[in-house]
Amino acid sequence: MFITEAFAQTAPGASAGGADILMSVLPFLLIFVVMYFLIIRPQRASMKRREELLKNIRRGDQVVTGGGIVGKVTKVVDDNEVEVEIAEGIKVRVMRSGISEVRVKGEPVKE
Repeated sequence: MFITEAFAQTAPGASAGGADILMSVLPFLLIFVVMYFLIIRPQRASMKRREELLKNIRRGDQVVTGGGIVGKVTKVVDDNEVEVEIAEGIKVRVMRSGISEVRVKGEPVKE
């Protein structure tokens, strides 16, 4: 009795065409493009440089481990591990992924 039924109506002059959909999706597309160029692309380049750095570690390189230990690579064990001398006569095996920085490059590989 006191409540009347209300029906949804479109505003006068409004159309439900493709332009409305485009205008509602356009901000999201612009945000994605900006995020790609500011965040995703530089991060991929950084990851690629790090992979290349870790792949090219060789004997004589001075490295810093993830824990902050500085040492000199004495032997490349395999694709995943290197042997690092952290003090005179003290050698440890370190995973390549655990190396955070290569400070000084060593001698070239002797073939």
